[in-house]
Amino acid sequence: MTSNHPLIALSALAGALCTLPLSTWSQNTPPTERWQAGVVLDAASTSRGLELGARDQGVGLGHSDVLLRGAFNEHLSGEAILGFHTADRQLEHHLENAWVQTRSLPQGLQVRAGRFASQIGYLNELHPHTDDFAERPLLYRAFLGGHWYDDGLRMNWTAPTPFYLRLGAEVFGGKKWVPQATAESGNRVTTLNLKVGNDIGRNSSWQWGLSALNNQRVAPLAEHEEPGHGHAHNHAARFTGQRMQVSDLVWKWSPQGNNRNQQVRVNWEYAQVSRLHPLLDPSLKHTASSVGAVWRFHPAWEVGVRTDLARVNQAELHDGDVEVLQGRLKENAIMLAYKPSHKQTLRLQMTQQNARHGHAEEVVFTNPAKRSIQLQYVVAFGAHGAHAY
Repeated sequence: MTSNHPLIALSALAGALCTLPLSTWSQNTPPTERWQAGVVLDAASTSRGLELGARDQGVGLGHSDVLLRGAFNEHLSGEAILGFHTADRQLEHHLENAWVQTRSLPQGLQVRAGRFASQIGYLNELHPHTDDFAERPLLYRAFLGGHWYDDGLRMNWTAPTPFYLRLGAEVFGGKKWVPQATAESGNRVTTLNLKVGNDIGRNSSWQWGLSALNNQRVAPLAEHEEPGHGHAHNHAARFTGQRMQVSDLVWKWSPQGNNRNQQVRVNWEYAQVSRLHPLLDPSLKHTASSVGAVWRFHPAWEVGVRTDLARVNQAELHDGDVEVLQGRLKENAIMLAYKPSHKQTLRLQMTQQNARHGHAEEVVFTNPAKRSIQLQYVVAFGAHGAHAY
């Protein structure tokens, strides 16, 4: 769905929502369980769009949303999020979250049903406007469409241990990740994930995650395109397979555990996608890695750097034959962010990309940005999600 006046429409909607007397919606409910609404606007000016990027050249909206969340009773809570962004200078909107979740299951169990973002990797279940950089790592943009949410069911178990230990399993329909599938393929995507974390003294902490994905939806091979044609804007994964593994490690340091004045955050992720297609050599794989570090050197200022690398094998039909194109994309980014409050971020970022291919005539990445400058402003009104680790 699109509109020719995205900023006007979103501003009107934000103003209307934020003036609602939310406390009157459930006057007999305890204050901590009342339904709340919020709006997040993510606006940016980009000098040049990135390969696999979510932002167009010029001024536009990134991942913005309208949120409604609360408790139905002592046993169930729910959340609904309507997301907005611009693509090709048109406003697009989508129902991103619409789920119900248990609140009172015993033994650390929790069940969620509806539409929600998968827990695979470190960043996917987080909203993109909470990220430390203007664009997500290549790993997410190439293999998960940037932010993979779908219709499904989740079960988590948090162990009663002195350290953090969570096991999770999800099952999805998979149409948001692989919209088109061959007639012979199934219609299910499942994930298993593990999160472990703990403190290291009073100054630092860590969290390690391991995720595995099993995909039954096989995307049909695309017809060969001449170099320079590019790829249409869409929110599905561009490079998929039947198996994917993701490992992530996060380390945080702050004096005496107080991150308000100073903090260092380091994040590493690695993903491998295998069994790309039944018609391809099973030894072919996609891989991607990302390493980033952010330093909060003042309560309102942060600086960060990140480097990403993706290696892919793109299969296409060329005159009835299957042709495999090899591509390598490297991306480096540096950013400076000003955060006068936890609901506002002004970020200046410079990103460089470099692409290589197996042969000169085999082009996978058609439009890498040698240099892109992005100025981003994120502001939240009303309720917003809790900050994850």
